[in-house]
Amino acid sequence: MKAWMTEVGMFLMLVALGVAGRLLPHEPNFTPIAATALFSGYFMRHMSFAACVPLASMLISDAVLGVYDYKVMGVVYLCLMAPVLLSAVLKRRLAVTTVGAGAVGSSALFFVGTNFAVWLSSGMYEYSLSGLVSCYVAALPFLRNSLLGDLFWSGMLFGAWALVGAARRSAVARATA
Repeated sequence: MKAWMTEVGMFLMLVALGVAGRLLPHEPNFTPIAATALFSGYFMRHMSFAACVPLASMLISDAVLGVYDYKVMGVVYLCLMAPVLLSAVLKRRLAVTTVGAGAVGSSALFFVGTNFAVWLSSGMYEYSLSGLVSCYVAALPFLRNSLLGDLFWSGMLFGAWALVGAARRSAVARATA
């Protein structure tokens, strides 16, 4: 029961961070959503519960911000659940390099998936390889912010968790000494 309550508390904190990160002023795509998905996949025992973190964050914040294209937003939601799956690597080996790789992988999957959906459904680009390349090139400024945001927020979440773990170990060592 205690572990379940800890997971529910973490779920609520991560969703609150995700919603606040989208609603408060920020640089385009510099939000904590993918990082909260990556961390929830690492922290929570069940991937299905972890996947609800980005889903809930997006649903709540989209209720305020609005949705611009249902087809593209469906792909956005799916791509924001991908970091939960990537976190399986972190469960095997948690290190700065694996967290960084998870953040970069999350950004890359989001960039490729969402911009493919824009190319396919928006009608803004011709349906050719040239049009697809044009779509990806036009989106490059957003990739930069996604990468920076995912690296920053992942570093903050996993760094804070490492500090909590170190404080716990120190307290246990003092109590048993």
